[in-house]
Amino acid sequence: MPSPIITVENLSKKFIISHEAPERYKSLRDIMSNKVKGLTRKGNKQKSSFKEEFYALKDINFKVYSGDRLGIIGRNGAGKSTLLKILSRITEPNTGRITIRGRVASLLEVGTGFHPELTGRENIFLNGAILGMNRAEIRKKFDEIVDFAEVEKFLDTPVKRYSSGMYVRLAFAVAAHLEPEILIVDEVLSVGDAQFQKKCLGKMEDVSKNEGRTVLFVSHNMGVVTQLCKNAILLKKGNIIFEGAASEVITRYISNNTNESNFYKSTDPNNLKEIFFEEVLIVNSNNQAIEDFQFNESIYLKFRIRVNKNNPSALISFTLQNMVGEYLSTFVETLNRFTVKDNIAEFTIKLQPSIIAPNSYSFRFAIFNPSDVVFDLIEMVCPIRIIDNGTSMSIFEGVSYGNFFLDYEIC
Repeated sequence: MPSPIITVENLSKKFIISHEAPERYKSLRDIMSNKVKGLTRKGNKQKSSFKEEFYALKDINFKVYSGDRLGIIGRNGAGKSTLLKILSRITEPNTGRITIRGRVASLLEVGTGFHPELTGRENIFLNGAILGMNRAEIRKKFDEIVDFAEVEKFLDTPVKRYSSGMYVRLAFAVAAHLEPEILIVDEVLSVGDAQFQKKCLGKMEDVSKNEGRTVLFVSHNMGVVTQLCKNAILLKKGNIIFEGAASEVITRYISNNTNESNFYKSTDPNNLKEIFFEEVLIVNSNNQAIEDFQFNESIYLKFRIRVNKNNPSALISFTLQNMVGEYLSTFVETLNRFTVKDNIAEFTIKLQPSIIAPNSYSFRFAIFNPSDVVFDLIEMVCPIRIIDNGTSMSIFEGVSYGNFFLDYEIC
């Protein structure tokens, strides 16, 4: 079995956080009095404070092999960027050991490794030298880098005058083309436009598959992680809580994102309405109350409706809304379709997978009859988020391209 190109053993990184003790409210008289007293004392009294140890990473262990494409995912504050900075030798761990066999090129934030006063041309040669390449090797790759970055017109302009998008294009082109054995990329690619992101993902896949290089990739775009990475690790509060195939790790990540906000409960226990929504809960196929759903995952809406007075003509409408309240799709069912027992109707509605486009949504539910009598109406409740898990549109995450994927064929 080949030796790993990266070995991380018992890695921990802690920070010391200082907290100032809260002070009681002071009047202007108190402040002036304390100032005068301070003049008669030897030195000023400092505010009481205490320090806390915060572990950004705690006992991390994993191995990466040559040619692997490893995704690192987790919520904000999970420790992803800290891990990449340690692997890139930007910061040192407190405990543990890292073994890296090969040259590392990192793209962690806009401007990483660039000198702002130098031109794009000069920075290409500077980065190549940092990676241990000689001038002839850099010249051999120079035209490819410039062509990929699409900054030929500004090549002799100091990079401090570049836009953030130009910065990222050139930085990625340098990192990907100067032949490092390990390429580390953080969320910085989101600065670029969708077309360039697609270009970068294609390049990372190419250097991994065809050139045997290793890629470590951090992103909140689960669709892109699914497309690019074979394996992934899930970080939570500085710990690896799951690792394995990228699709399995992403499923675990989404299922762990439980959220009570997608639960609606009537706030009036003595509600005197004839018919009303008592409870609505959004769950997945495992009956977990979650807010994040994968694109290819079914969504289940569980209802509990109180029927104080049955009305044979009552209808129930179910409406999907975007986050500004606009109606996207509605379907209607008769109340009589559902069994009412002891004045309660309980039922579940299943929304089919692979239809609602990745984005954030909420719901509007109403009980009414055709004569315009509204028994109950609730809007903008039970928020959900559909996460792209590898569709062809994943590179456009964050761009509004509609709400539903139409079924079509090319003739």
